[in-house]
Amino acid sequence: MVLFSFTYLVLLQTSNVDGKTIEEINKIGGIQGIALSHPHYYSAQIEWAEAFDCNVYIHESDRQWVQRSDRRIVFWEGETLSLSENITLYRLGGHFECGTLLFKVGNDNVLLTGDIIQVVADRNWVSFMYSYPNLIPLPASKVGQMARIVEPLKFERLYNAFHRIVKNNADEVVQRSAKRYIKALSDRDK
Repeated sequence: MVLFSFTYLVLLQTSNVDGKTIEEINKIGGIQGIALSHPHYYSAQIEWAEAFDCNVYIHESDRQWVQRSDRRIVFWEGETLSLSENITLYRLGGHFECGTLLFKVGNDNVLLTGDIIQVVADRNWVSFMYSYPNLIPLPASKVGQMARIVEPLKFERLYNAFHRIVKNNADEVVQRSAKRYIKALSDRDK
């Protein structure tokens, strides 16, 4: 059963909602909710929510980017939102103030990051950027803050928006990568 879709699980695979897609998703239990990581992924979320009779969760700090209002959009505030016993959204920031992650507790806990935390070519590392297309890094202080927010979470795997996965010890990979990122920025200034 699909409890919650996160940005890349449904909306990035296709923004087109067609009968065949709806049928296939319903075969595995449907969708109970859609959480969006940040405005780059706002597209057909209302059509998906209507098709599966569910809500769309968007952080309040990104209300200005929502171009089409709908009763299915739930704007949430604060740093976390518990959607169920085992699913929590975390506002992390990053290249958008809302930068939201989805943490799912289960047999092996997973973190879904969109591109707020990006898995790089060497899947033993991740990175953090203000602007990926322009290769503008985030400040070291912001990366440190992001690492501190996810540090208490224990997750084995991390999935990003571009089909890259950290398959083992992903929580340690994020912490190690944040330290490397901060050190690289700090060393450049000397």
